[in-house]
Amino acid sequence: MAGTDDEAVAAADDALYVLTAVLLTPAQFPSVLGDDYPEACAALGLPPRADGYGLVLGQDGDGARWTVVIDDVSLVAVAIASWDCGMEYELSPDERAVVTALPGWPLAVAVAAPGVPAPHDPPPEIADRPPLSPPDTGFWGPAQRRLGADEIALQWAAWREQINDADFSGADEQTRSADSQEASGQGPAGSGSAGPGSVGSAGPGSAGSAEPEPAGPAGSVVAATDEDHSPEGAQKASVSGHQGVRRVLAEARAYVTSPPPLGRVRSSFAPGDARTLRADGPGWSIVARTDDIAFVLLDEKPGEVLPIGRGPELPGLLEALDKLAVRPM
Repeated sequence: MAGTDDEAVAAADDALYVLTAVLLTPAQFPSVLGDDYPEACAALGLPPRADGYGLVLGQDGDGARWTVVIDDVSLVAVAIASWDCGMEYELSPDERAVVTALPGWPLAVAVAAPGVPAPHDPPPEIADRPPLSPPDTGFWGPAQRRLGADEIALQWAAWREQINDADFSGADEQTRSADSQEASGQGPAGSGSAGPGSVGSAGPGSAGSAEPEPAGPAGSVVAATDEDHSPEGAQKASVSGHQGVRRVLAEARAYVTSPPPLGRVRSSFAPGDARTLRADGPGWSIVARTDDIAFVLLDEKPGEVLPIGRGPELPGLLEALDKLAVRPM
């Protein structure tokens, strides 16, 4: 069993009170852990197994936090689906499916097992490695940026309602600051809001959810377009703050000819014939619908959400990315 000793596995397996579980697969992994599947695996000290893993988060009889890694991905998927539907499901992995037991939790869990001591890290004499802990999302950075993209993907309709397609046309309407939006009453909510326009907290929605809550509001929403690639357009982009967006689009186009690490581009269900597309890269995240616009978040733009209009190039780019994206089984 890689990554731990038999004593640690035995301690975790002994009366483990399961609190929640998450998938760690190329198509579905806690994005807070990394921009792609190999990076998320590396955060846990795991090799990027082709079929992925299931992560079972719980407490032992002493209240210590443990993350039990299993190779029965289907079992965890069924458990999560049941919990999401409000159904009870007892997740009891067979010991033969256990790959390793890791001390601590890689994600924040808001619940605790009843009748045992409060959650705490296991003692060093049992754990042979430092305990896992959730990434710090108290400030804007890669983890917070990815959580913001998660929220937009989950609440696409609410975010899309705040965007008027007219905002993407006309040289004088290329940018809109948060101040002007709030003053007009037409823009998204400002600081402290959890609604569209701020990368706020959505909170876990079920017993099967263990994603940490995003922290920190957005500072502004800026409308962009993919249409103008002239020198004059490049200068305008510099003035309006869109250089980062143009860099993201260029790096995303490069994925089409040079495929990125597994999981950097993921495709999931969307209404109709569309797909929800998620792409990540160094310092950026894209959330898009293949039949609609895209949203960009940047490490260099704390809290800002940058919508990209559906110009002449975006549809083709999204279609090409969707073809190389990994999809849930």
